[in-house]
Amino acid sequence: MEGGIVKPDKTEFTECWRMSLKTPYIMRLALSAGIGGLLFGYDTGVISGALLYIRDDFKSVDTNTWMQETIVSMAVGGAIFGAAFGGYLNDKYGRKKSILLADILFFVGAVVMAASVAPWMIIVGRVFVGLGVGMASMTSPLYISEASPARIRGALVSTNGLLITGGQFLAYLINLAFTKTPGTWRWMLGVAGLPAVVQFVLMLSLPESPRWLYRQDKVKEAREILEKIYPENEVEEEMKALQSSLEAEKIEEASIGTGFFSKLKNVWGNKTVRRGLYAGITVQVAQQFVGINTVMYYSPTIVQLAGFASNETALALSLVTSGLNAFGSIVSMAFVDRFGRRRLMIVSMFGIIICLVALSVLFYEASDHSPKISGVESLHFGGNSTCSTFAGASEPSKWNCMTCLQSSSDCAFCANGHNNYQPGACLAATDAIRGMCQGEHRTWYTKGCPSKFGFFAVMLLGLYIVSYSPGMGTAPWIVNSEIYPLRYRGIGGGIAAVSNWISNLIVSMTFLSLTQALGSAGTFLLFAGFSTAGLVAIYLLVPETKGLLFEEVEKMLDKGFKPSLCGNSDEDSSSKTVKNPV
Repeated sequence: MEGGIVKPDKTEFTECWRMSLKTPYIMRLALSAGIGGLLFGYDTGVISGALLYIRDDFKSVDTNTWMQETIVSMAVGGAIFGAAFGGYLNDKYGRKKSILLADILFFVGAVVMAASVAPWMIIVGRVFVGLGVGMASMTSPLYISEASPARIRGALVSTNGLLITGGQFLAYLINLAFTKTPGTWRWMLGVAGLPAVVQFVLMLSLPESPRWLYRQDKVKEAREILEKIYPENEVEEEMKALQSSLEAEKIEEASIGTGFFSKLKNVWGNKTVRRGLYAGITVQVAQQFVGINTVMYYSPTIVQLAGFASNETALALSLVTSGLNAFGSIVSMAFVDRFGRRRLMIVSMFGIIICLVALSVLFYEASDHSPKISGVESLHFGGNSTCSTFAGASEPSKWNCMTCLQSSSDCAFCANGHNNYQPGACLAATDAIRGMCQGEHRTWYTKGCPSKFGFFAVMLLGLYIVSYSPGMGTAPWIVNSEIYPLRYRGIGGGIAAVSNWISNLIVSMTFLSLTQALGSAGTFLLFAGFSTAGLVAIYLLVPETKGLLFEEVEKMLDKGFKPSLCGNSDEDSSSKTVKNPV
């Protein structure tokens, strides 16, 4: 049967390492393709730290929230187009060539960003990188999935997720390494070009996906690759499954056509593919609307909102959350095929919702108890140094630090010289006045306020990552590599990846604006609401695919499934399978 034989009764993670030691070629394929995941993760993580120093170099960025959001989100905008065309390129030219093209785009984008002389050049470089990210986000797990035996498929696809989180962790390390180096953010952004070159060279020596080759009637080449992946006694069975699958596809394609637009037109008319898309799109949209990329793109900024003013301190604390994300991916590899994709995602969503609500309460309390504004302290640096908004306020005695910062981007808070938690000054946010404040060994705040809750906020961010990473961090990509029939896998994965990136764009493009409009507490509460809706959608629409062969997934979707309260769905037992209304 296509996809190999169902795994034995042990964790797929253990079986993965056993088979990899026996057949190193399998791990070589997975790790080489997974560098695309590393680049994906690096780009996600590096901009969070680079943005702090880009703001320092370009005042037009520092004073403009929209410009900051644009620099961050233009990579996401590029990823939308990369994922959209990636589906077509995967089906037309193969997985390998798509990965090679993604590497070229990564490299060009990294060079452009490193050489930028103005914000618009950074944005152009981010678009190029985004195109590569979008293609890699769907092609790497697809390539790994199609080059893996079924019994270790989930664990190997999880290596892509591990490399994504590893890339994020690497980005924070590199951010920290270059904080004292001239041209800080240029080095941070430019380093991404190196892994792209490494992957390009490695992929040149690797084969195309055997399933794609078989589909192109290159049967001999496909068999040669399968002989390197499967034990000798399983190769013939896999070849027969591929042949059977291909014959069925040719019959169907005779009526729906083979072109991209023809498939796109008919994909929603196919009950099986449509149900697969319901599941695939649901998990991809939910992955973004839990707010994960607000943490990954803006993690140092969020830490500053929690009361840590220093760029270096914010980066160091953000490294903790990134490390936990990588650790969670390892946990996912160990348990995704023992407990299943669906159950892990549901448990993950419960943890995410609890953490987001707790973060909302904590940020509300931090805002409500932020230091008061003292008129005496504000006049300490001279009348012209006071923020004009505060000077013209009708009730300045009711102002606190957060009121000052939220009143205008031209206002900043200079902490009390004796105790950060005592009343401080609301001053004009200029370099000269900041120098005066720091010259008296006071702390200068522009994003958040001094808070005794800051440490707890960082702890909750860590718990949020621990809840997210093992389930919602990796399982959506695994589901999308398994849920579609082979003939629709490229376009189905592309549609789902586009939905992921559109959701990502919406979240990343609005986060800073939301924090200004709703405050940090209101923003995290909003994401908790989105997460609750996502949990309900996953429960109702997403079946379990663990341990199933590709044909079995297709048959299960064709029959429909009934959600179960225990987290799995009834397709685990064929006797319970019922048909759902469409």
